[in-house]
Amino acid sequence: MAKLTVVGLGPGGAKDMTLRAVEALEGCDLIVGYTAYIELVADQFPDKETLTTPMRKEVDRCRMALERAQQGRSVAMVCSGDPGIYGMAGLLFELAEDEFSDVEIDVVPGVSASNGGAAVLGAPLMHDWCTISLSDLLTPWEKIEARLEAAAQADFCISLYNPSSHKRADYLSRACDILLRHRDPATVCGYVRNIGREGQEAHVTDLATLRDTAVDMFTCVFIGNAQTKVVDGHMVTPRGYLQRED
Repeated sequence: MAKLTVVGLGPGGAKDMTLRAVEALEGCDLIVGYTAYIELVADQFPDKETLTTPMRKEVDRCRMALERAQQGRSVAMVCSGDPGIYGMAGLLFELAEDEFSDVEIDVVPGVSASNGGAAVLGAPLMHDWCTISLSDLLTPWEKIEARLEAAAQADFCISLYNPSSHKRADYLSRACDILLRHRDPATVCGYVRNIGREGQEAHVTDLATLRDTAVDMFTCVFIGNAQTKVVDGHMVTPRGYLQRED
C-alpha cells in the first residue's frame, strides 16, 4: 500500500525535531511542504528532492504529496510544530478518504508552538489550558470571540496562535478586550517571537499592557490564569502541589 508520512518539525529548526521526525526525513526520497518550512531543514537534508507551494495553497500541497505517494514515491510532508495542531494532517486524511484511499498516512508528532513558547517563558501551561487561533481565514470571528469568552470565563490559561497580520493588526487588542471583561488587567501574560529560530525574543507582561503590544504572525501569545505569577522573570502557573503539602 502507498504511504505518506506527515512530519512535525517543531517550532524552530533541527534542534527541536524529534528522533522519529529525523528518521522519517532520512528515510524518504521526496520532501513536500510550504516553502518556509522546507528552508528550515534544507541544510540538514541537502540531497533530498523537494516540492514546495506558497502560503494558502494547502489543498494543492497536500494533493501533490498524495499523488506522489500514490505513484510509489517515498514522500514526507513537513509541517511546522505538530502536524495535527493547525497543520496538514487533518486535510491529508480528508483528501485521502475521497480521492486517495489507497494511500496510508502516518503522522509523526512534533513540538508545537505552544510547547516551545511555553518552555521559553518558563512554565505557563502547568494547569488546564486551551489554544485559540485568532486567524479568521477559516473560522468566523464571531466563533473566535465566543471561544475567547468561554475560555476567559473558565479561567483557562490560553495560548494564542496567529495573533496579528497586516490585515488583522487589531485582532490581539480585540481579543484582550474580551478577556479583560473577565480577567484582572494585571493577569500575567507573555509572548515569544520566532520560537527556536534566529531572532527569538520573549517578553513577560500583563494583560493590560499586552492589549497595546504589537505582535506578528510569527508570535505565540500566552495568557495566564488567576494563579499565574512571575517567578524570577519567568511566567509560571502553579499546579497546586505546594498547597497540597500545606
